[in-house]
Amino acid sequence: MSVIAFIGSVFSPWYRWSGRRNPANHVCINVATYGRGGRFTMTDRGTAALRQSNDTFQVGPSQLRWRGGRLEIDVDEVSSLPLVSRIKGRITLTPSGLSDVELPLHPEGTHVWRPFAPTARIDVDLNRGWQWSGHGYFDANFGTRALEDDFSYWTWGRFPLQGGSACFYDAARRDGGTLAVGVEFDENGNVRPLDLPPLTRFSRSLWAVRRETRADPGHRPRQVKSMLDAPFYSRSVVRTQINGRQTTGVHEALDLNRFASPLLKPMLAVRVPRRAGWRFED
Repeated sequence: MSVIAFIGSVFSPWYRWSGRRNPANHVCINVATYGRGGRFTMTDRGTAALRQSNDTFQVGPSQLRWRGGRLEIDVDEVSSLPLVSRIKGRITLTPSGLSDVELPLHPEGTHVWRPFAPTARIDVDLNRGWQWSGHGYFDANFGTRALEDDFSYWTWGRFPLQGGSACFYDAARRDGGTLAVGVEFDENGNVRPLDLPPLTRFSRSLWAVRRETRADPGHRPRQVKSMLDAPFYSRSVVRTQINGRQTTGVHEALDLNRFASPLLKPMLAVRVPRRAGWRFED
């Protein structure tokens, strides 16, 4: 599953149509579960639905709270079409270590990546019978310009390794430059040296989004499970080989030329409803 908290909801058509003038007026907590009966929630809310403190981020009825060295995520959302239902419960992420790495993704500093907890454990307790524990990850992205203004293509992968994990960022910039980054973390969040494996293409997504990630020479990554498919975006479980070891992790590919098309925005509005009038009762 994945949880993404937004101020200035990057993929919200409502934010784009507003001219992106006020990020705090387009906030949401996106929750996606995968597999049979999976749900997708991404309700765009206004400034009245946002509350923040040093250790709490709340949007409407859902919130993220840092407490006792753990990230607690309380979810109370309604999923979008075609499977409309309430998703409620708690997700707890416990890092094995924290990282202070801050990586600019663009030479002008308009996009920055912060992998706060590259290796973590998650415990899921949601309604609809979703109770399980597993391997988790916690990061953040910050930007002062729209993704599609600075990049035409973007791919990211995070793969568990022995005693830690590796993250890869590759992107094509609008100015003709490229981004090619690989970082390995130990369990405590410390950076370890990593020789960047070759960038290797593998099968396109259901919507024919181009996909590539890092793999040892001669090895071709493969999709193990599709998680989310959209005309401009793919999230999937991918198996690759790094430094001679097979590993299975999460991979994303984003075609920002497609995303920039105004034809996509009405389609997105079906999956991303706007609830501008939501307010706290107290």
